[in-house]
Amino acid sequence: MRAMDLSPLFRSSVGFDALDKLLDTAFRENAQTSYPPYNIVKTAADQYRIEIAVAGFGEADLDITQHQNMLVVRGQAQKRDDDKLEYLHRGIAQRAFEHKFQLADHVHVRGARLDHGMLTILMVREVPEAMQPRKVAIGAGNGNGAATATVIDAKGEAA
Repeated sequence: MRAMDLSPLFRSSVGFDALDKLLDTAFRENAQTSYPPYNIVKTAADQYRIEIAVAGFGEADLDITQHQNMLVVRGQAQKRDDDKLEYLHRGIAQRAFEHKFQLADHVHVRGARLDHGMLTILMVREVPEAMQPRKVAIGAGNGNGAATATVIDAKGEAA
């Protein structure tokens, strides 16, 4: 893969650090593996979940951290006392992993659960009231160019 220098794009940019980081991650070779497999599901207009197959991992083996718009899921299986056992076939992988998910603005983790080897992380998008769209009602003019207007919030109530 050919290395690309994108620094000329960011010399005169202010406040686009997130875009720079996103491009760096996208062009980085072998950024992360596909182990363990996962699904990203949109369950409603503003609700999401990530499902990760973590067979063999317990709650104590998993760590979920959200810092700003980055969600990091780590797994490190505890050492078991099975030195005396002879495995005829060992097909359940329990190697350490780390998955990083870039979250959109205002998406927050609501909770997580581990059930039958499936880790489910529940997320919701909550836009602050001040950032929600507001509709301005058009009022009748009074003949001198001035008009009265009412601002309506996203719920349809006068603000």
